[in-house]
Amino acid sequence: MKKQNIVEALTPRMDAEDLDAVLDRYAMRHALVQNSKFILSVPDNPMGHPRFKVMEVVKEMGLTIDPECFLLHINTFHTKEDMDDILAQADAMKVRYLLVVTGDGSERLAKLDPASIGADTQSATSVELLRYIHNAYPGRFRTGAAFNPYEPQDHEMEKIARKIDAGAEYIITQPIIGRSEPAEKLATFGLPVTVGAWMSKRIDLLSECIGYELAPADRFDPMASLAELLGIYPDYGIYVSMLNFKRQWEPMRAMLAQRL
Repeated sequence: MKKQNIVEALTPRMDAEDLDAVLDRYAMRHALVQNSKFILSVPDNPMGHPRFKVMEVVKEMGLTIDPECFLLHINTFHTKEDMDDILAQADAMKVRYLLVVTGDGSERLAKLDPASIGADTQSATSVELLRYIHNAYPGRFRTGAAFNPYEPQDHEMEKIARKIDAGAEYIITQPIIGRSEPAEKLATFGLPVTVGAWMSKRIDLLSECIGYELAPADRFDPMASLAELLGIYPDYGIYVSMLNFKRQWEPMRAMLAQRL
């Protein structure tokens, strides 16, 4: 996965009230991103909220997947049986790219038993899951790893090195605002790097997750932030999350299309 434009879209939550409406909304976003030739990225139960599996939604809504422009997230909050089912469906649909993350847990989600995937560890992390995927499906998937630029960097750089050793071929960072020294250091690994772009005006939500203010909430401009990242990182990919498709799709598409 070389320098890429990646756009995130979420499948409906299991507890969605008007399921038909949110399925239709996802189908529209799915087709919009896939037809643009950007990469469509679909997270796996983000923030620990159970959501419909994208493979189920694709089948239900009669959607198609372009294997070269589709990134499936998979995390460790599944049973071994569920994990194997996700991987088998992805394999059957010719999905090539997986972003393998430890993930966000909750009381409603199972946690992968490390022994079930052949890991001799107390808990299963993305490292163990990467190794399992490459052992179970040798040569089938191209896997990537997530990078957190907000944690102590000696520890995070050591973690990303272990993920690469386990089979990760590209790196995607959490959303950043402006220049990030940790993100720039990732170039030393010699792999494709994609930086996250936060497109919600609610920058306070990201700041709360990190633990300190990234930008003044009353002055944050997501489109300006995206433009700044494109200028700072011309050789990195861009991962767009929290996009307001109704208001931001067209200006965002115009910006990213210049990089294709």
